[in-house]
Amino acid sequence: MAKYKLPKIQEMIDSGVHFGHQARKWHPKMEPYIYTVNKNVHIIDLEKTEEMLQKACDFLYEQASQGKVIVFVGTKRQSKEIIENEARRSGALFVSERWVGGTITNFETIKKNIDKLLDYIKGREEGKFSIYTKKERLMIDREIEKLEATYGGISSLKKAPEVLFVLDPKREKTAIREAKRSDAPVVSVVDTNCDPSDIDYPIPGNDDALKSVALLVRAIADAVEEGYKEFGKSEKEKKEAQENAEKEAKEEEKVEVVPEEVAVAVEEKLVEEVVKEEQEIAIKESSAEEEEKE
Repeated sequence: MAKYKLPKIQEMIDSGVHFGHQARKWHPKMEPYIYTVNKNVHIIDLEKTEEMLQKACDFLYEQASQGKVIVFVGTKRQSKEIIENEARRSGALFVSERWVGGTITNFETIKKNIDKLLDYIKGREEGKFSIYTKKERLMIDREIEKLEATYGGISSLKKAPEVLFVLDPKREKTAIREAKRSDAPVVSVVDTNCDPSDIDYPIPGNDDALKSVALLVRAIADAVEEGYKEFGKSEKEKKEAQENAEKEAKEEEKVEVVPEEVAVAVEEKLVEEVVKEEQEIAIKESSAEEEEKE
């Protein structure tokens, strides 16, 4: 049973998750998720939202429990702080400034830029740039700021992202296109003006209002956090099992060595006794011969 808590429909209503866009801006493929129209604004069916949020969270929990690399993507100015904070809390990575083309499909090139950022940061911390002029150091600091803005949230990536959580698929279409090309699953909050057909796990909801975004992203982050905790626990158990197996193997080696050493010692002792006995017999025979001669 999952340990994370999902918001109830009343909490979604209080946060404005049900408010979509104006009816004239809608996408026809969002029709199954629309409950009604009120004052020319689409109202999202929150029962569908609750159901699909559950499926999305279950999927992300499963992926995180397997140690998959999950990246939160949300570059809207008003919600990027929520994306950053919730991603950090859950143990996921994030892109909150700009999705760089090739992050999934051309990861080798992206990794070079990430390594460049890490080298710059390490060099600055170790004082390697102290021999440079003030102007040169200023240029390096600006380069670090530029790279951090772009790659800071994914600086620990060792391989291409395996799962994406996207806040606005219409805005982040490049990221979704790359994910589909690489068969990376996509979970996304989809408003009434978005096309849900390219999303593996769509979550119908308001992706503009801060309260709505905060509620939905927090639920996603809770599922990811619990999944990564489960992964950490299983990794610890595997490590302990491996250590115990190695310890038992060493003990078995000792058990096998000890009888061999004992056997050698017993054999050497028997040889010594036989030699000693033969020497005593030889001495006795020699004494008897001398007595006969006398």
